Amino acid sequence: MNLENVIFKALVVRQTDSGLFHRSIEQRRVEDLPVGDVLVSVQYSSLNYKDALSASGNRGVTKKFPHTPGVDAAGVIAWSRDPAFQPGMEVVVSGYDLGMNTSGGFGQYIRVPSGWVLPKPDILTLLQSMQIGTAGFTAAQCVSAIIESGVESAAGPVLVTGATGGVGSIAIALLSQCGYRVIAVTGKESEYPFLKKLGAEDCLSRKQLSLGSDRLLLRERWAGIVDSVGGAMLASAIKATQYGGTVTCCGNAMSGDLPINVYPFILRAVRLIGIDSAQCPMERRKRIWEKLAGSWKIPLLDEMSRTVTLNELDASIQQMLRGGSRGRVIIDLQEDA
Repeated sequence: MNLENVIFKALVVRQTDSGLFHRSIEQRRVEDLPVGDVLVSVQYSSLNYKDALSASGNRGVTKKFPHTPGVDAAGVIAWSRDPAFQPGMEVVVSGYDLGMNTSGGFGQYIRVPSGWVLPKPDILTLLQSMQIGTAGFTAAQCVSAIIESGVESAAGPVLVTGATGGVGSIAIALLSQCGYRVIAVTGKESEYPFLKKLGAEDCLSRKQLSLGSDRLLLRERWAGIVDSVGGAMLASAIKATQYGGTVTCCGNAMSGDLPINVYPFILRAVRLIGIDSAQCPMERRKRIWEKLAGSWKIPLLDEMSRTVTLNELDASIQQMLRGGSRGRVIIDLQEDA
């Protein structure tokens, strides 16, 4: 069978003559995919905030259109010129340039460099690997940074912003499993029971977190922070971080700006650590995934995720852009085969 002639479905984002962006499910051929060492038949993908931005025509994420987003993909090797990856092997591809300027996981096939491909941990199913996905991998990096910086569970609570999102919900579960007291921040009071089920000790509203945000410093409260929103919320949290505390920053769901002074850093020795998943070296990537498949395996993955088909994906993208997402959204690419 000539795989180059295989036709598959993909979500494609196009710019119209009026300059607006439109997304739809289209048929594509494997021969239209970029060159690469490995062709993967995608079984599952997941929806991340970066995907929603790309699907809306954000040129800070994707520079050229038409384009298929999807920074995550889990599937089966269909063809490979690299002997390390044989047909039928189950793999995970996430980060690097996938779904940004390289056709991504919102299509039933991807073709990528072999250096981007991770053999799926045996203990995880393909579905579970996408229930974790880039969001879970990012959350795990944040938790690792907090632990590696010496923040002990007895030091005080760890704050998680954007708590109902993919990164936030998995961070809560991981931190709780590691013995930390977790305080979750969300704008959705109705989700407090969900967050407490994941392991949050208590929940705060965005307004509660931002009280006194105009002050140079706030009362020391947080031993650590996992932040995925940026902006004024992150600034307020940093001002209330304890002496020697660690703040991990991995997103900009609220804002890419950080309106902060230097005092938390020079008077309290607060550490601000940036977390990137796209260019994370493969060796560290493997170590994090081994933890997520082992001692950090999350028992509530099914409860913090929901599955949609490719044809249902557009509504989930719109919901995420409105700030209405909860947990993880998984795309089952097999449903539309």
